[in-house]
Amino acid sequence: MKRLVVFISGRGSNMQAIVNACTSGVLNAKVVAVISDQPDAAGLAWASAQGLNARCVPRGDYASKTEHQAALLAAANDTNPDWILLAGFMRILSPAFIAGAVAPIVNIHPSRLPKYKGLDTHQRCLDAGDTVHGASVHIVTAELDDGPVIAQSCVEVLPQDDADSLAARVLKTEHPLYIFSIHKLLTDAVEYSDGHLIPGDLCEPLPLQFSEF
Repeated sequence: MKRLVVFISGRGSNMQAIVNACTSGVLNAKVVAVISDQPDAAGLAWASAQGLNARCVPRGDYASKTEHQAALLAAANDTNPDWILLAGFMRILSPAFIAGAVAPIVNIHPSRLPKYKGLDTHQRCLDAGDTVHGASVHIVTAELDDGPVIAQSCVEVLPQDDADSLAARVLKTEHPLYIFSIHKLLTDAVEYSDGHLIPGDLCEPLPLQFSEF
């Protein structure tokens, strides 16, 4: 059974979906730690209530970003993970963290990469007049939101959309998309080696067993 570490900064809804998928057997994996940089993160309290190894590594406890990232890295590596999953983790990982991680790192990003890397993705999509938006799950590399994409969701942009309504519809696709992408990685449904990934069809329909998340 594969070992997963999940990083969060807030309520951790994607983390909760991952935990539930592991518990139900949809993912043949176990979440061995939930790590946050925010002491008051609601997701950290939820993870602790589930009996999970929930740990906070606050930025304020460290004199520099370098020391903080080293502590985050040690917290992850100490659990001997097979995959490190970012689920609403709002800090940019340093190249030293990525190079030092004992497992590949995966992230979910609220846009159809390579469009709209970084923040404010929904408003930028609207400002550009796009008709399709969505989310992407990708391998993390040293360049922000630039790693190989595993899978993407598709969301129609409606004429009446604002950033909040569009974000809400994209979020509904994130949980099943992330679970599906992790399943593909765990079952070797995608080829991954030394930072190179060959994805299947992007935006493919998700199998029914993932629709509940």
